[in-house]
Amino acid sequence: MIEVNNLSKSYGDRLAIDQLTFKIEKGDVVGLLGPNGAGKSTTMKIITGFMAPTSGEARVCGFDVFENPIEVKKRIGYLPETPPLYTEMTVQDYLKFVAELKQVDKMKIKSLVDRALTKAQLLAVRSRLIKNLSKGFKQRVGIAQALVSDPEILILDEPTVGLDPKQVAEIRDLIKELRGEHTIILSTHILPEVQATCNKVIIIHQGKIVAQDSIEQLERMNQGSIFLTVKIKKSNAALASALKNINGISEIEAITDQHYRIKMIEKDELIEQVATEVIRSGAGLIELSPSRANLEDVFLKLTYGQNS
Repeated sequence: MIEVNNLSKSYGDRLAIDQLTFKIEKGDVVGLLGPNGAGKSTTMKIITGFMAPTSGEARVCGFDVFENPIEVKKRIGYLPETPPLYTEMTVQDYLKFVAELKQVDKMKIKSLVDRALTKAQLLAVRSRLIKNLSKGFKQRVGIAQALVSDPEILILDEPTVGLDPKQVAEIRDLIKELRGEHTIILSTHILPEVQATCNKVIIIHQGKIVAQDSIEQLERMNQGSIFLTVKIKKSNAALASALKNINGISEIEAITDQHYRIKMIEKDELIEQVATEVIRSGAGLIELSPSRANLEDVFLKLTYGQNS
């Protein structure tokens, strides 16, 4: 469906993406995940034919993005980070205009516009000027324009940026509804968004792919380890040092001077040792709760604190 091989892009002497290689199969919902500036938007712009790479190739449904750009664009619905809206138009007229631009069969335009309005829950505002809509509805119009040609592939760049929590939940629900009907690439740095909507993840850091797999497989990178949340009644400067000396503890993060997050080998006796040490210190044990590693832990492990 989408094949990217040794893709690189430079802006002057700055390498935005470096030798990216990945493959996305039909029906996948893939989270393109990374910190701001990691190269996510650059990758999407190249796949959609918006910009040329410095080297490497990208193919969509077997067509080279730059040798057959029209064929590629027929198969892609793209929502850039800033939706490409003509705000003086009504929602319905704008979607009809976009469908015509995408060379949709004239006999299908009305039904596809209606479908996009329904999918994006825009029927109630179809006759309103886009400029008079809330930010959340404008984002829905952006998704509707990506949908209006009924593309095989949807590429969504930061679709919930700047939205309030209710609007974010609504957009996530919409993306979930589209699963199975389209192959979807979702670019974001918001981890709950990926966990809520995607079945696979590609993590980019400083222009390179540092991991790509299913969420379940990535979470197993920390298999054998657990995280232990420790909350105490009063701060104790010596406690962290004492805990570090326990064999099997690999990391201690002091969230506050009364709240620690400890990475350790998954053994019940280690948890008992931590509890014993806290009690012995006289700090006053308030909470001791273990949890398994999740996508956030893997993401931070792969991207946080690495030098550029």
